[in-house]
Amino acid sequence: MGDLANSTGEAGAGGGFGCSLGELRALMELRGAEALLKVQEAYGDVHGLCRRLRTSPTDGLSEGAGELERRRQVFGQNWIPPKRPKTFAELVWEALQDVTLIILEAAAVVSLGLSFYTPPGGDTQACGHASGGVEDEGEAEAGWIEGAAILLSVACVVLVTAFNDWSKERQFRGLQSRIEQEQRVAVVRRGRQVQVPVAELVVGDVVQVKYGDLLPADGVLIQGNDLKIDESALTGESDHVRKSADKDPMLLSGTHVMEGSGKMVVTAVGVNSQSGIIFTLLGAGGEEEEEKKEKKGKPQDGAVVETLQSKAKKQDGAVAMEMQPLKSAEGGDVEERQRGGGHKKEKSVLQGKLTRLAVQIGKAGLAMSAVTVIILVLYFVIETFVVEGRPWLAECTPVYVQYWVKFFIIGVTVLVVAVPEGLPLAVTISLAYSVKKMMRDNNLVRHLDACETMGNATAICSDKTGTLTTNRMTVVQAFLGGTHFRAPPEPAAVAPPTRDLLLQAIAINSAYTTKILPPETAGGLPRQVGNKTECALLGLALALGGDYEALRAQVPEERLHKVYTFNSVRKSMSTVTRRPGGAFRLFSKGASEILLRRCCSVLGAGGEPRPFGPREREQLVREVVEPMAAAGLRTLVLAFRDFPPGPEPPWDDEAAIVTDLTCIAIVGIEDPVRPEVPEAIRKCQRAGITVRMVTGDNLNTARAIAAKCGILPPGEEWLCLEGREFNRRIRNQKGEVEQERLDKVWPKLRVLARSSPTDKHTLVKGIIDSTVGEQRQVVAVTGDGPTTAPLLKKADVGFAMVTASRGTDVAKEASDIILTDDNFSSIVKAVMWGRNVYDSISKFLQFQLTVNVVAVVVAFTGACITQVGAADSPLKAVQMLWVNLIMDTFASLALATEPPTEALLLRKPYGRDKPLISRTMLKNILGHAAYQLVIIFTLLFVGACCWTWTDGRQAPLHAPPSEHYTVIFNTFVMMQLFNEINARKVHGERNVFAGIFPNPIFCSIVLGTFAIQVAIVQFGGKPFSCSPLSAEQWLWCLFLGLGELLWGQVPRGAPTHGGGSDPRGEGSDSRRGALTHRGGTLTHGGRALTHAGGL
Repeated sequence: MGDLANSTGEAGAGGGFGCSLGELRALMELRGAEALLKVQEAYGDVHGLCRRLRTSPTDGLSEGAGELERRRQVFGQNWIPPKRPKTFAELVWEALQDVTLIILEAAAVVSLGLSFYTPPGGDTQACGHASGGVEDEGEAEAGWIEGAAILLSVACVVLVTAFNDWSKERQFRGLQSRIEQEQRVAVVRRGRQVQVPVAELVVGDVVQVKYGDLLPADGVLIQGNDLKIDESALTGESDHVRKSADKDPMLLSGTHVMEGSGKMVVTAVGVNSQSGIIFTLLGAGGEEEEEKKEKKGKPQDGAVVETLQSKAKKQDGAVAMEMQPLKSAEGGDVEERQRGGGHKKEKSVLQGKLTRLAVQIGKAGLAMSAVTVIILVLYFVIETFVVEGRPWLAECTPVYVQYWVKFFIIGVTVLVVAVPEGLPLAVTISLAYSVKKMMRDNNLVRHLDACETMGNATAICSDKTGTLTTNRMTVVQAFLGGTHFRAPPEPAAVAPPTRDLLLQAIAINSAYTTKILPPETAGGLPRQVGNKTECALLGLALALGGDYEALRAQVPEERLHKVYTFNSVRKSMSTVTRRPGGAFRLFSKGASEILLRRCCSVLGAGGEPRPFGPREREQLVREVVEPMAAAGLRTLVLAFRDFPPGPEPPWDDEAAIVTDLTCIAIVGIEDPVRPEVPEAIRKCQRAGITVRMVTGDNLNTARAIAAKCGILPPGEEWLCLEGREFNRRIRNQKGEVEQERLDKVWPKLRVLARSSPTDKHTLVKGIIDSTVGEQRQVVAVTGDGPTTAPLLKKADVGFAMVTASRGTDVAKEASDIILTDDNFSSIVKAVMWGRNVYDSISKFLQFQLTVNVVAVVVAFTGACITQVGAADSPLKAVQMLWVNLIMDTFASLALATEPPTEALLLRKPYGRDKPLISRTMLKNILGHAAYQLVIIFTLLFVGACCWTWTDGRQAPLHAPPSEHYTVIFNTFVMMQLFNEINARKVHGERNVFAGIFPNPIFCSIVLGTFAIQVAIVQFGGKPFSCSPLSAEQWLWCLFLGLGELLWGQVPRGAPTHGGGSDPRGEGSDSRRGALTHRGGTLTHGGRALTHAGGL
């Protein structure tokens, strides 16, 4: 920003160039015909603009590093200063908004305030002796500790959460910086195409733009081929805008190239580009303004939009462009952030369940707290005014108030004990630990909730090319001159006329940015740059002895007369060139079933055209195309058509142009299945996840690849449909999609071929909205191209495969998780980590709620039985705090950092509607709570009789800590320690030690907690109300604690209500078509299937 400011004066004077910074910024604010008129008036044409910027439309910049730096000084750098990151204090404030923490804070403040309350003194003898609620001196002095320690626990949770958010933001900023450094763009410099980092672009650079690109700067189109741009990020208009040098040449940074290709000269970079200006207005204006916007309904946004609209009204026509911010500094759309408060989808599965659980626990704790207070108050009133018959004396009022305040404190204590304050910390630690570890497994999580949502996935809709396959394509079969070659033909085997036409069709009718480069290492494979299908064709051209570079040099890209670029609807690409004498030649390549219908002739053995009617077409499809497709090959037809000299044909009428073709060749392109994909898909199927292939390829090829991947197991009855047949089945007579019709198709659908982006979106939306089965499907989508972006946004979890294709900027921004290695098996790891998050929370809940049930019952009993009897409570507030807070915090760290195992993939998805606490967990919680309560009450009421201890219940209020109550406290803690080991298994597994030793965090926390407990008991003294124990007493405590492990086998062996084991392990997945192996036989939905699947 400083450099830009310092150079304003120089830029204002032109800086030695023919146009100034302000002039170029004003130019880029124009649109359509008005922008074209301005270019013509000021510069003559785009070539005149290039001359003023001292660049060449064909050769680009020819300057050295010094001159490039000077351009940056004059016109600015291609870098937008990031929004100021949130401070640690702001993150702390955000973390404090958690509902559970607010409840804890309120309870702590009340407890802390009441601990300092001292009623007026006086003679209380006449007020009765029902003063069991009065604490001993030590307890009274330490009364503030409970409230302070609760606030300390809240501070601990808040600081951990804020630190996690801070480190996550720092990590993502570093990653974003790395991505920006690695993001490169093709520019022409000194007549050669080179790849340069986006940040190094300068005004005057000539940039190659193509399908899938995110434009890195503003520019004016020099030459375009059927170029269509998605400007919705800037304008809000979803329709793609057609760009051409003679109608609308203005290209804006931050917009996406959805079709075509071309070249542009850069006119504005960084903060001077249109998206940079918006960032400056909305981001660099200060965090305070943004916060005000959020609080006040964002009125300032309207002002910014109005300002930008006033500029946009300069465009041709009456339609005003509503300029909106491109994206926030966090990487998501600001529009989305405003709409959904930062979350682009509904509340995640785990969030919803945790919210419901917190409400249920809160209600139960509140009820128990209220009952405790009511019992204490009633007992006091009845004992004082009914049994003893004392009158209400005015001088006794302060004493009565003291009693009631004490009763309220006891009620708050019961409520605090009931609330699992370790739960937010457990969730935070589990998610943070998982996201960090997932980075090592090549899963970059962009939205935190996607991590645990993936654990509930029931379906994955995957793209084929580059996702299930390697995306390194080669031509392995060809039909040329009437001969079907099962391997790439030798040059001598092809007639020279046919060979020359084929080489021209390959070299000219393709993106000139697509190239085959020498291998980086000796003996390696040649590098494929650009579109991989075109690279396969270029490889065939080289194998036939052709020189595609020389052919392209004869027909430069600027001299191409008309280009119909490939898109998902057209499924073909055609290029028109002008021939000597005024004639034209059209080259076309595309899907075999589409282009063969447009061919009226085919080249024979000598290169001569032969008639090609319906009968010949049917024979060719049957004998050549179908066998290629059945072998999993992508089939392409290459064809041409000559137009005689004379009046030019109507090039805009594509249907009339791309017809009456002559077929040159049919090629079969192999894109091998990734070797790890079949095993990964088998793991998904075992885990109850249905994998569907959604592709634009033809049906036979898609079905063959699906069979190789294992998506279509042999002997099963699945559906494989083309997009056209899919629409026929799901739409009514009015052409509207009916959910009822769709519900009859998607459960068995495994392959959707020849599908448009709309078909893919319809399928994903239909699965998500379906009510078939007991629960809603949770759908994950993988993709690596612009056409998959709507799916990635609609799906519950969107995976972007970022290295398989260069056109992935759109997909990356739409995704939740980025797979940095494009490995489908990484999705399986994401499922494992997602389920592991769920299991970690379940383990902690099983442990925490057992502690809470016991603690609430003991606190309630202590309040209502021992307190009213003027005896001392068996577990003091500080001791309960240690058990309920410190141990739970350690337990959350221990249980939330368990690594995932392959066993997680042997269960079906949990589902959205299954309770977080399963029947097996509930059985374990109640079983262990019963054991602990029996032990504690036995020690409390019978312990002094069985052992030679002084009965703590008979001790006077000011007596020192007793061995009796210390043994009870120590035994209680030992039972929690051993139950922590039990809590590691939540699905009824008997071996609770499995995998414990490879987890050093768990082992060290258990041993560390034990060491601290020893120190508390032996040296805690009065503050912890502990008396040192002998070796024999320690052995008894350890023995009773160890009994937890033995007792743990009892609830595990008890049958779960309803028969069978945990429903979550037995197939809570309502998905149709779950695959299981039984004795080597594949079953579908519990039935053995033998009917072979067709279409």
